[in-house]
Amino acid sequence: MTVSFESLGLVPELLSALEREGYATPTPIQVEAIPLALAGRDVVGSAQTGTGKTAAFLLPILQRLKDGPRGVLRALILVPTRELAEQVVERARAYGRDLPLRTVAIYGGVGLEPQTRALAQGVDIVVATPGRLLDHIGRGHVRSGRLEVLVLDEADRMLDMGFAPDVNRILDTLPGSRQTLLFSATISSDVDRLARRALQEHAAVEIGRRAQTADGVHHLLVAVDKTVKRDVLAQMLVEVVGGRVLIFTRTKHGADRLARHLRRSGHEVAALHGDKTQGARSAALEGFREGTTRVLVATDLAARGVDVDDIAIVVNYDVPADPEVYVHRVGRTARAGAKGLALTLMSPDEWLLMADVEALIGRTLPRETVPGFEPSVAPFTPRQRGEPARQTKPSVRPRLGARRR
Repeated sequence: MTVSFESLGLVPELLSALEREGYATPTPIQVEAIPLALAGRDVVGSAQTGTGKTAAFLLPILQRLKDGPRGVLRALILVPTRELAEQVVERARAYGRDLPLRTVAIYGGVGLEPQTRALAQGVDIVVATPGRLLDHIGRGHVRSGRLEVLVLDEADRMLDMGFAPDVNRILDTLPGSRQTLLFSATISSDVDRLARRALQEHAAVEIGRRAQTADGVHHLLVAVDKTVKRDVLAQMLVEVVGGRVLIFTRTKHGADRLARHLRRSGHEVAALHGDKTQGARSAALEGFREGTTRVLVATDLAARGVDVDDIAIVVNYDVPADPEVYVHRVGRTARAGAKGLALTLMSPDEWLLMADVEALIGRTLPRETVPGFEPSVAPFTPRQRGEPARQTKPSVRPRLGARRR
């Protein structure tokens, strides 16, 4: 039986906003988490990237804050990056367009004064990165005595980025009687420890296996020497007629170098990483969302703010050292029931890293090579080391029928 948003107990103001946003039916994480949150329970939610976690916590918050005092901080949402903060604020305003609630984003990399003025004018929901929020708390700009709900979003990434001490300091300043919601793509021992510290008698919601990639993702592994990776990628991207392409690199300098090379090859490209100014980062994201820039090259941390449903191809230009990062990356395509391609360029020094990824996702992926760009060392699979890769011309034209929700 199909579950509707109305059956979850949402009020008419939110239902009409969801209809205008084009949301027809709730996702599994929303079906499980929203009723629990509406009932006031603490919740730990674990699901793949792109499964609707943001709406799963925002809709109950907006409904709870619909009635009651105005202009006082009643909900705090902690996120790891400024891009994600902006994204959550944009969603809060879209879902709550018919409600008299004010939401403000607080993050580093920009001046304190505009944020200080925004807080002084009165705010109902604050979406913040931990470090900048502590700056405002230390200056007396944030009063949390009437806080009702705390959300820890992308908890695994916050801990990966070293925010655990900041998050713990923030927890020490908040009322103990609050409701707390923690959402994370993966649940590690560190996330478990944070949940025990922040939540009380929580309900756990887990959608799918923790290391599962989306069903609609087609994985393509291309073995190639590191020195010619960018040439191979430039050639393969020529086949891409439409659709957005998100490319992940391990370093900021690598992102810039690859973007310059692809631009010289005739592709519309922007780079996104932490050394860019806020204006440059915002421009790159906006161009990618609007489709004026089809190819975005990003580091993993910077890409946390990229919330675009119809990304046709995710490229692992570098195989990540942490296998779980692969799952995060490829979760950017095949969202909301669409089809997508995860293309990985794998050099000889990355053979074992890719084997670790395959062990995590429980699949062995076929190795392919591009004629004229065969690697100097034949790649092996985890089960048959030394078996040569198939020599084919890999196609980056999978069936990418997208269904947007």
